[in-house]
Amino acid sequence: MRPLKVKLILPALTEATSPYWRPIKYSLFPPLGLATLAAFLLPDDEAVLVDEHVQKLDLDDRPDLVLIQAYITNAYRAYRIADHYRSRGAFVVMGGLHVTALPDEAAAHADTVFLGPAEQTFPQFLAEFRAGRPQSVYRSTSGRTLDRLPPVRRDLIERRRYLVPNSIVVTRGCPQHCDFCYKDAFFEGGRSFYTQRVDDALAEIARLPGRHLYFLDDHLLGDVRFARALFDGMRGMNRLFQGAATVDSVLRGDLIEHAAEAGLRSLFVGFETLTPGNLARSNKRQNLGRDYSAVTSRLHGLGIMINGSFVFGMDDDEEDVFRRTVDWAVEHGITTATFHIQTPYPGTRLFARMQEKGRIVTRNWDLYDTRHVVFRPARLKPEALKEGYDRAYREFYQWSSIARASRSHGTIKHQAKHFFYASGWKKFEPLWNFMIRARQLGCMTPVLEAVLSKVSQSKLNAATWTSPAEIRPRPRSL
Repeated sequence: MRPLKVKLILPALTEATSPYWRPIKYSLFPPLGLATLAAFLLPDDEAVLVDEHVQKLDLDDRPDLVLIQAYITNAYRAYRIADHYRSRGAFVVMGGLHVTALPDEAAAHADTVFLGPAEQTFPQFLAEFRAGRPQSVYRSTSGRTLDRLPPVRRDLIERRRYLVPNSIVVTRGCPQHCDFCYKDAFFEGGRSFYTQRVDDALAEIARLPGRHLYFLDDHLLGDVRFARALFDGMRGMNRLFQGAATVDSVLRGDLIEHAAEAGLRSLFVGFETLTPGNLARSNKRQNLGRDYSAVTSRLHGLGIMINGSFVFGMDDDEEDVFRRTVDWAVEHGITTATFHIQTPYPGTRLFARMQEKGRIVTRNWDLYDTRHVVFRPARLKPEALKEGYDRAYREFYQWSSIARASRSHGTIKHQAKHFFYASGWKKFEPLWNFMIRARQLGCMTPVLEAVLSKVSQSKLNAATWTSPAEIRPRPRSL
């Protein structure tokens, strides 16, 4: 068998090419999914990984095999790239969330489509492709596992192009079943939440240089036994890390304390809405009856900063939802916030429900970026929803709000940490742009590690800085 020339491509999301593009937001994390699949190639195969968010895509080459990862807002770009390479004789494979949700749409542009997570089916495809008999569809169902996967091909990633090259995924999926989430559709037919072996996860962490890590898992605390063993293994590794978890997992037991002891310094938390009716209707029952203020108090007491996620446009939302949400977030010291307009993604129960009621107003996937209104809201006019969403971002990140939120913390050092983290993420765009153009984002790592350094409570209840270490949805902001 002759070696293959393989090109793995993450096309640019539409929002990354808009007038509102924040280059730093799309220079955070490398495409680990593609780098994971590249690990199954043979040593003699020639592999090139291109992330269109951080580098130009050369379309003049002639690879044997092209792998393209498609999300909803890069779908049209993915299709154009796929059509181009097929016209040049390459065999084109597509996979990802959008392909799984709308396989017939994607199949019109690809020779093979992958449905669901590809770790189990990609080796079979490679064997059949080399034998000249690839199938048109590979569907992941039973037998999903992360046991003994080959190491991620991090040699294909240009670390200097990313603010957080040390990103890592140690689980797949999520144990929750929210109606607005892609997860259930993507993992249909098999396990929808599973983990690596702890030893394998720790070995991958040990491969990463420096101190800072970002766990891109949907729910890092989702498996209590795994997470506890992982954090126990990380103690003494001198790491600083960030991740995502749910409201109930923060409040339940002492797992969050174990995470803090292992180096957790910032957590993405899906608050989503302050209205219980919205939570019940969205099947986000893990948040129902939970005291959000207890979540912020517990995390802040451990020196963990919060990136809060909030959704506007749910059926119980009225005109006051924007002001109430921003005021609550500022009052409770949320360090960074990610606001979204509710977006019914194809393949979700939310989409099916809205489609049945005739509430979907466009199928232009470029607009499904959580910044545009693509459905008919129940209690808000579409223009009011869009304007309120924009206003929420402006008001949360204005200087007075950043200062007021920082003052909610109990000590001057904790207040300073909040202020510099929030303002650095949102208020220094020219600096970020310069570092991206100079391909020197790696120079910012020591600064970010210093901002993420621990604030701990002494016996006198005073905070102290200890050692010098973020700043993402989906993509998450940091």
